[in-house]
Amino acid sequence: MAMLPYADVDFSLRALAGRAEGFGRFAIGGLHGLLYHVTNLADDGPGSLREGCRRKEPLWIVFDVSGTIQLSSYLNVSSYKTIDGRGQRVKLTGKGLRLKECEHIIICNLEFEGGRGHDVDGIQIKPNSRHIWIDRCSLRDYDDGLIDITRQSTDITVSRCYFTNHDKTMLIGADPSHVGDRCIRVTIHHCFFDGTRQRQPRVRFGKVHLYNNYTRNWGIYAVCASVESQIYSQCNIYEAGQKKKTFEYYVEKAADKEEKISGLIKSEGDEFLNGAQPCLLTEVGEESVFHPSIYYPTWTMEAPGDSLKDVLQICTGWQSIPRPTELTIIA
Repeated sequence: MAMLPYADVDFSLRALAGRAEGFGRFAIGGLHGLLYHVTNLADDGPGSLREGCRRKEPLWIVFDVSGTIQLSSYLNVSSYKTIDGRGQRVKLTGKGLRLKECEHIIICNLEFEGGRGHDVDGIQIKPNSRHIWIDRCSLRDYDDGLIDITRQSTDITVSRCYFTNHDKTMLIGADPSHVGDRCIRVTIHHCFFDGTRQRQPRVRFGKVHLYNNYTRNWGIYAVCASVESQIYSQCNIYEAGQKKKTFEYYVEKAADKEEKISGLIKSEGDEFLNGAQPCLLTEVGEESVFHPSIYYPTWTMEAPGDSLKDVLQICTGWQSIPRPTELTIIA
């Protein structure tokens, strides 16, 4: 039986807070705030999601309705917010969420589909945002990225998400001139990349830990390491379709350096199926990839295999689960 993380985060409403594995483990969202109820599917106005997200105080945002919210512009999320879709089925379309200069955000159990326009991502994290956890979301069919993490945004975990029907899936570090992105740290685990074409993820500068993900039938490559990036790929399942190259390396020049270089990928315990080719570069001296244990002591992981593959096809993305109740604490 697969060893899935977060078995107890649905025990009570706010049990998600501070429970992410990996770099986003400190994200508490709206733990210390009031409950905010989304009572309608309007783009803005009283009782809307946008109204809750723009408020400056901490809030734990829940939904009293299911359906589609058509966003006419990016929905900016301010600090100390949890957007908790458990108990309903809520889809965001048209545009996406923007996490700009904010911290302590949790986004859980939402669907993102059909974002249109130049530079429109499902979830855009930039600039200078940190302590973010994106969990159990389904994302597909945006004109740009599904999740983009750029411009010195860091300490982020993406877990149990489902990605499909898309080209440029996840970009981490947008440009070789953005040398401040050396601070970026991202954990991606227990996600299912189902036939997305490329960027699962593509990384510049940052440190990324991938574990227990299932990536299949990509169109160009599965994972790409570009300028100075370090990717630790651990116990993932890479199942090729027609394209067999699993790891790609793009050479670029950091703005403050003279030499063009790629990034590095360390593969440990990964499973390569249907002719998937790792194409690993040899590590050299000080350029070797970071080990996650330098940054966090534990994470829930198992050897890749059929049981993990099966459960990731069922337990990633939006889930039909009840909204947990608030625990009443008696002094």
